[in-house]
Amino acid sequence: MHNLIQELRGNIRVFARIRPFLPNDKAGEDAEPCIVPNSETSLKIITNNEQNVKDVFSVDHIFPPSDSQEQVFTEVSDFVQSALDGYNVCLFSYGQTGSGKTYTMQGSSNECQMRGIIPRAIEQVSEYKAQLECDGWQYTMQVSYLEIYNETIHDLLGKNDGNKHKHEVKTSKDENERYVSDITMSTLDPSDVQAINKIMRKASKHRSTARTEMNDRSSRSHSVFTLHMSALHIKNRLSLKGALNLVDLAGSERLDRSKSTGDRAKETMAINKSLSALTRVFSAISMKSSHIPFRDSKLTKLLEPSFSGTGKTLMLVNLSPTEMSLEESLCSLRFASNVKQCTLGKAKRFLTYDKSVSIKTRRAVGKKEMTKNSSRKLRPLKSKQITERHRQTSIQSTAENSSEKREGKKKPNRDKKPMWR
Repeated sequence: MHNLIQELRGNIRVFARIRPFLPNDKAGEDAEPCIVPNSETSLKIITNNEQNVKDVFSVDHIFPPSDSQEQVFTEVSDFVQSALDGYNVCLFSYGQTGSGKTYTMQGSSNECQMRGIIPRAIEQVSEYKAQLECDGWQYTMQVSYLEIYNETIHDLLGKNDGNKHKHEVKTSKDENERYVSDITMSTLDPSDVQAINKIMRKASKHRSTARTEMNDRSSRSHSVFTLHMSALHIKNRLSLKGALNLVDLAGSERLDRSKSTGDRAKETMAINKSLSALTRVFSAISMKSSHIPFRDSKLTKLLEPSFSGTGKTLMLVNLSPTEMSLEESLCSLRFASNVKQCTLGKAKRFLTYDKSVSIKTRRAVGKKEMTKNSSRKLRPLKSKQITERHRQTSIQSTAENSSEKREGKKKPNRDKKPMWR
C-alpha cells in the first residue's frame, strides 16, 4: 500500500531541514533565522531584520530546527521500506558546507536520539526483514561504502592501502545495473548492532575531511552508502532485488567565504563541478530532454538507475539559518525547486519469476509434488503395461528383421513405439 501512496505523491520528492544556530555561527542571543517555515510545505526568506519576505519556496515537507532525528526519519522511512520490496531507492542530502548534511545522514554519536538516517534505516530494514521472512522470503544483504573525492572513487570499507585499486563505475550487460569495480562488498546482518557500528566507524575514519573557515570538519567528498538486497521466495518461485543508496553530498561553498587554498581549493572546485553536473541532470529531467547528461560526473553516473525514471528518489535539502549563508541557501532552494518540478516514470519493481527456484526446491526440500507439476506432464506406464508393450515390440521387431534378411537389406525401425505415452 505504501508503494501505491508514493506513486500518487510522486516518485521524486523534496524535503527541507533547517538547522538551529550553532556556536560557530557567532550569532547573538537575539538573532533571528533568515529562513523560517511558512507552513508544513513552504518556507520564506526574511532579510535585513526588517521582516521583508524576499522569496517563498514550496517543498513536500519542512523540518524546523526543533524537529529531532527521529521525526526526520519517520518521514523518510517509506523510502527505506521500498528498497526491501524490490525498488532502486536513493536518498541524498544536499546543501552548503556546515548546513547539517552529515549530521542528518550519520548522526553525531551512537546515542539513540542522535543517530542519523543510515543507522536508523538499517534498524528498520532488520525489523521489516523479519516480518517478510515469516511470509516465506529469504533475504541476503550486502553493504558497500565509498566516497567520490576529486572525481576519484575510494573504497571506505577496503584496506587502508593507499587505494591501490582503481575503481570505476560500470554497467552490467545482463541487467543494466550500475556497479563499482573492485569495491568491497560486506555481508551484513542488519540486526547485528556491533557490526553496523564497526562499519560506520571505519567509513568515518577513512573519509576525506578538512577544516575550513565555514566548517571545522568539512566533508571534502561525496559519500555513498549502499545496501544491496536480494531475496528468494521458494514456494512462489519469485526473486527480487533492491538497492538503498544513502548519499551524503559534499557541501557547496564559495572560496571567498571558506578561504580555501592549495588542495582545499582544488577540492572545492571538484565538489562544485560535480554538484553542477547533478544540477544539469535534474534540469534536463524537468525539461524532459531526450539526452540526460549522466556521464558528466561519476556521482550522476553511479546514481543513474535512481534518477533515470524507474527508481525512487528523495532529496533532503539542508539549510543554515544565518544571514551570512543566505546566498548559498537561495541557491540550494532554487535547485530544490527545480528537482521538485521533475517527474519520474513509474518506479520499476525488480521482482521476477525464477524458473530455477523449482530445481533448488527439489534439491533443498525434496517435494514430490514438483514432479507432478512438471511442464512435460508425462507419467510412466505401469509395470504390467511395460511388460506387455515390450513383448509386442519384440515380436514385431523379430518379424521385421526376418523379412529384411530375406530381402537382403535392413530397413530402419520407424514403427517402434516409445515406453512413454
